[in-house]
Amino acid sequence: MKLTFHGAAGEVTGSCTHVEVKDSGGKIHNILIDCGMFQGERMCGTKNMVEFGFDPKTIEAIFVTHPHADHTGRLPKIVNMGFAGPVYMTLPACALTSVVLEDARHIMEENTKRCGDPQLYTAQDVEKVATMCKGINYHQEIMMAPGIRLMFHDAGHVLGSAYISIEAEGKKIIFSGDVGNDDVPILPDTEPISRADVVVCESTYGNREHEPMAMRRQKLKETIMRTMNGKGMLLIPAFSIERTQELLYELNQILLHEVKTNTPIFLDSPMSIRATEIYRHFKQYLRFDAPIFSDPDRDFFSFPNLRETLTVDESKVINETKNPKIVIAGSGMMTGGRVMHHLTRCLPDAKSELLIIGYQARGTVGRKLYEGAKEVTIYGQKIAVKARVSAIGSFSAHGDKNKLTRWLQPENGKNPTKIFLNHGDPDAAESFATHLRHTLRTEVEVAGAGKEYGV
Repeated sequence: MKLTFHGAAGEVTGSCTHVEVKDSGGKIHNILIDCGMFQGERMCGTKNMVEFGFDPKTIEAIFVTHPHADHTGRLPKIVNMGFAGPVYMTLPACALTSVVLEDARHIMEENTKRCGDPQLYTAQDVEKVATMCKGINYHQEIMMAPGIRLMFHDAGHVLGSAYISIEAEGKKIIFSGDVGNDDVPILPDTEPISRADVVVCESTYGNREHEPMAMRRQKLKETIMRTMNGKGMLLIPAFSIERTQELLYELNQILLHEVKTNTPIFLDSPMSIRATEIYRHFKQYLRFDAPIFSDPDRDFFSFPNLRETLTVDESKVINETKNPKIVIAGSGMMTGGRVMHHLTRCLPDAKSELLIIGYQARGTVGRKLYEGAKEVTIYGQKIAVKARVSAIGSFSAHGDKNKLTRWLQPENGKNPTKIFLNHGDPDAAESFATHLRHTLRTEVEVAGAGKEYGV
């Protein structure tokens, strides 16, 4: 087998791995694991616009680990450039991917109007991707060709997320996609690896340890109390898939059992609202902790204080609502969407607070704020940062160094002979590589962009 990384190598976003694999008759087959968008300040950055490092027409199939844009965002582009094969992912991932791609297209349209950015793809491209998606179940074997078998396993990252195993050429190779955090209240645990010869593993938080999950509700509660007492606005940029649903779960539990308040909470993200409906539809894939059964409607995604603002007119009502108030809006990395308008109101207000609950890629407004910027530029306007900026790491949907290390040790007791690290900033990946070499006593290589590796 040969692997070439055409994204998420030396950085976190743009996951796209080209796999050349021989069947039992010696014929070479070309497949992709993920086809994601590079994320930064704008969706139509230079990297997204350049051609792929391979001929899309030669790719026979694409296997998608989960629906986040950095794993699916270039699917419409590759279809537009001639890819005509099936796109395999789990059933919930199929539904969520359509929402993700349509939302990305909408944000690109907005950036085109405001900043003159070119558009990466059209509505017709998005619709075509939907027709090519093949929804499958976990542990359903896909016989790509004689001697090439693939399977999806639950990664516990978002609804329908998976890591992918390929058995061919006498080896078993695992592609992690994104590995979920520990003790997520609404998702099953990440499925352990039974055995593996080679693993391609993400390293987003390879150099960090999250605070204990038990602390996150307490920290969120304290943040809510600060907002109520300070009469300010609490703005929470949230990824529409998983982060928002986990946040709604925690808010529901806090308001149900710990804090009684009529402070309005706005879910100002059409994508989040649509994604939450998909979570409800596929609830059989979720894990329900005991507290859920104490809710009268047994729906932990809704509660009396919550107001969903689907339309633009409904969203404008938020500005007219007096503080204190809580606003959950996308995008999670603050690269576009309604959160940008709320930032212009929240950041200059010393009584308000911005709560970051997810990874912020380099170059994004979110990363600059996370690192303590005193001023940011939004739609060409310089905005002073006077609001409090805080973060809760355990809301991350990514496993930390400890979780990833445990997951990389298969159940059969034999560590992989080689591990490739991708999907991480250079410092995180290099730090994690050093840790794994010492801990697992195996060969570890940080993936290089465009570099071909034999396995």
